[in-house]
Amino acid sequence: MAGDTKKCAGSAVKYYIGLCVTYHDPALAIVDDKGNVLFAEATERYLQNKRGLNGAADPLLRVKELLAQYCPSAEEIVIAINWQRKRPLYENVISALGGLTATGLTKVGIKRLRSPLDNYQLHHMIASQRNNITSAGLNLVRIITEYYPHCKVSHVDFDHHLTHAATACYSSSFSEAACAVIDSFGEKGSMAFYSFKDQKIDCLYETKGSGSLGFYYMKVTELCGFDWLKGEEWKVMGLAPYGKLNPELYALLKSTISVQAFNCSHDSKSLFSSIDALASFKRHEQSPIEQAADFAFTGQYFFAELMAKLLQHLQQVTGSKNLTLGGGCALNSAFNGQIKSLTHFENIFIPSAPADDGTALGAAWLALHHDQPLLPLNTKNRPLSPYLGTEINNVDMEKLIEHNRCLDIQYLPDSICEMTAELLAKGKLIGWIQGRAEYGPRALGHRSILADPRQAATKDKINQKIKYREIFRPFAPSILHQYADEYFENYHESPYMDKTLLIRDAMQRKVGAICHVDGTGRLQTVKQEWNPRFYRLINHFYQHTQIPMVLNTSFNVMGKPLVHSLNDALSVFLTTGLDALVVNDYLITKPRHE
Repeated sequence: MAGDTKKCAGSAVKYYIGLCVTYHDPALAIVDDKGNVLFAEATERYLQNKRGLNGAADPLLRVKELLAQYCPSAEEIVIAINWQRKRPLYENVISALGGLTATGLTKVGIKRLRSPLDNYQLHHMIASQRNNITSAGLNLVRIITEYYPHCKVSHVDFDHHLTHAATACYSSSFSEAACAVIDSFGEKGSMAFYSFKDQKIDCLYETKGSGSLGFYYMKVTELCGFDWLKGEEWKVMGLAPYGKLNPELYALLKSTISVQAFNCSHDSKSLFSSIDALASFKRHEQSPIEQAADFAFTGQYFFAELMAKLLQHLQQVTGSKNLTLGGGCALNSAFNGQIKSLTHFENIFIPSAPADDGTALGAAWLALHHDQPLLPLNTKNRPLSPYLGTEINNVDMEKLIEHNRCLDIQYLPDSICEMTAELLAKGKLIGWIQGRAEYGPRALGHRSILADPRQAATKDKINQKIKYREIFRPFAPSILHQYADEYFENYHESPYMDKTLLIRDAMQRKVGAICHVDGTGRLQTVKQEWNPRFYRLINHFYQHTQIPMVLNTSFNVMGKPLVHSLNDALSVFLTTGLDALVVNDYLITKPRHE
């Protein structure tokens, strides 16, 4: 996968810049007129502000640098956004009534919307979204006008769910597929279903109204005592295996939402009374986390039921054996690992950035497809590389070496993988930075913290000394593809750490640090052709230990995005229990205290 992208050589004259202008997880992507992805990254990385809430997709101080690096010869730039500028009727009405202002959020006399979320929460999302759409591209246009005055600029906007579908379909290697986009909300509803064939994405059905699996899961997150605005749905997935099915909770959840064919709805008669009843089970922030375990399990269990029902209907309608999945609900790796067993789909592809940050790329691709409908965008025989973001180059390292007064720094161009593997085999915790950053929320061997997966105690060590997060959160294995079937039941590829699979009984004790309480692991498939250096590292670790995997978790501390700059990496390295930091070919260790 790493070989799919290339920097602009200066030959192209027209570029397509996609912006995700959602109020959360903004992002920017650049595509040339041949369809090559030159750059794609969530803005939270540059801002170092988790989720980049209400932040611009195109930070003013960043845009000039990106244009100079990737679009130096631009004669025309198309700016594409991931939402339609023409807004839905309800949104315009509630805005005219003043409901989308700070004072309007708590305005009385407005009918409660048929949703598990409160009106003020929904209206805050709508208001934030509306503001971001209005200001979309402001920074980008200013910089283009100032520094590239002869460059023609045009603007296009697309249906939100279609941008999700474009990312999912064009990132895949499928020539045809069914596509499902399932999230919290779009222009009309929360879901859309498509057929993909011959480079065309045709909408089969788009839901209307407030029925939303995304809102359902957000409410479950809230009732478990977590904060969905911070993206803490991850915690529900991690906590769920510690609980069991609660029949009373299941009945209440089932009375709040249902799916039929492609439709999702909330029962107007029972919704609010059921939500009020569920509130009595809510775990308060200071209460023991164990109190929410059954709620998390039951909420996840019912979510999987609903998702499987929708996807099986899609398979029956399309007859396709291939599925591409997008939208925020596609980040539910616990369910993703069950799709093959719960539906008749045989091949499942989920892009590295299935949530809103990924729609920046979808918008750029749709703009290009509009201009050149016959241009093949996904004729590759492998999925798109996720390594599309910012690179920490050796110039930054040279500056560090020049001014360094305390760190031990070795330049090991021929043996960095071997040396790192040896340290991992000795139990060291390593910050690992290579090449360009991953596009999407998961560390895939370029912005990772790595460890030996053999000892279960390593989980607590990382949580307590580096991540500073809850003990129930699991860690992921990055495993060499050719050995994965030996370790995982019903193994199928998971290139972006997008599926959770059951670890074989005989192997669970061998890899205690990545084995969750239910015997599962959210794996990343590693192939030499996708990521040669990461493959080489794991292969050398295998030679030391006879274990063909490493523990891989994101290079950050809880509440912060993945590190972006060398300074970010050094800050985490020097303020946590990391033993070593690897940046490209440099090995950095802390001074020894005799």
